[in-house]
Amino acid sequence: MKNKNISRFVEKYSIFIVLAFMVVLCSLMSENFLSVNNFKNVARQLSVSIIIAYGEMLLVIAGLIDLSVGSVLALSGILSIAAYQHTGSLVIGFIVAIVVGVLCNLVNAVLVTNFKMPPFIATLAVQMSARGAALYYTHGQNLLQLKKYTVFGQGSLGPIPNPIIFMLIITAITWYIVNHTRYGRSLYAIGGNEGAAIASGINVNRSKYLTYIINGVFAGIAGVLFMSRVNAGLPNGAVGYEMEGLTATIVGGTSFSGGVGTTMGTLVGAFIIGFLNNIMNLTGVDSYVQQMVKGGIIAFAVAYDILSKNKKTRKVIVVEDDGEKKSKQQTGN
Repeated sequence: MKNKNISRFVEKYSIFIVLAFMVVLCSLMSENFLSVNNFKNVARQLSVSIIIAYGEMLLVIAGLIDLSVGSVLALSGILSIAAYQHTGSLVIGFIVAIVVGVLCNLVNAVLVTNFKMPPFIATLAVQMSARGAALYYTHGQNLLQLKKYTVFGQGSLGPIPNPIIFMLIITAITWYIVNHTRYGRSLYAIGGNEGAAIASGINVNRSKYLTYIINGVFAGIAGVLFMSRVNAGLPNGAVGYEMEGLTATIVGGTSFSGGVGTTMGTLVGAFIIGFLNNIMNLTGVDSYVQQMVKGGIIAFAVAYDILSKNKKTRKVIVVEDDGEKKSKQQTGN
């Protein structure tokens, strides 16, 4: 019994154990790793990826995906800066970014729910269109002279940088949605078995629409933070950020098969990747090697997810078989 309890504890909190082990290992590899400034820099750099990861997490739990988020982020950021430069209002610029993110994701939702396109294909099409729109609007040139717009990504509230504040607020909102709303519970039902979810009375299409809309809001906010942090409107910015978000989501324990995932797991997954990138930079690891390591981590995480699901499935089959045998024995008696 004691061994079973330990095994359950390790399985439940494995992602946190990995993070703790990584912090200890990285601190031994570099004396600069444990400094407050280094942790603050890592959190600030991860803020955009974490916000994106939460949108991806909600989608993946429901059995969906979004490959367009990097391009939507860029388009949202570009049009947000343009709105600010034309009006001089930070509020209008921020609202424009969210509206653009939502509109792009409504296209995703329509293609997936109404036209029954596979999410991979639908969001890939939007990815190309959004990136093209960003490049067309700017003629391939960067937008400069952001002035006060940089307050979103470079400002701070006391000792805490603004990007970290945005990330913490969105973390709290996502945690509440997933754990304390009917909509959040519906995502697990849809991802676990969509047919059963429909039979139980869940409005699957509405939940999918709402998930893509939330993802669009997060993408818009991420676009503002990204552009203001780099102090330029980059139409070619955030390339591959969809993979950053998906990596954090998968490493954090969200199953690609749907129906499984947690907010805290995604947050910890993002910090595992962030600390790994940080220690490789501090120790001078080649950037190409870093990409290879990230690819290996994704492959390992997905393989682990598949093996875990297969193991649980075999256990269920064995239990059912034992139950049938006992039932037959009782009938025979």
